[in-house]
Amino acid sequence: MGFGIDMAKAREIHKTYIRAVREPKLAALDVEFQIAQETSAGITTIVANKQALRDAPAAAGITTAANITELKAQWDTSILGASPYS
Repeated sequence: MGFGIDMAKAREIHKTYIRAVREPKLAALDVEFQIAQETSAGITTIVANKQALRDAPAAAGITTAANITELKAQWDTSILGASPYS
C-alpha cells in the first residue's frame, strides 16, 4: 500500500506560498498607490493589481485541484511571478 498526498494540506501550503510571495508585491503597490494619489495619476490599474493579489489564495482552481499537478498549475505567473515549483 502506497502513501497518498494529503491534498487539503497541499492546498494550504500552496496558499502559504502565495501569501509569502504577494506580501512584498502588495507593499510595492502601496507605494505606487501613494505616489499616484500625490500626482493625481490614475490609480485604477494599481487598485486592480492589488485586488488580484488579495484574491489569489482564494482562486477556485486551488479548491478544485484533484492532484499536485493541477494544484501547481494554479500558480498565476501574471500576478505572482515565477512559480516556486519550477
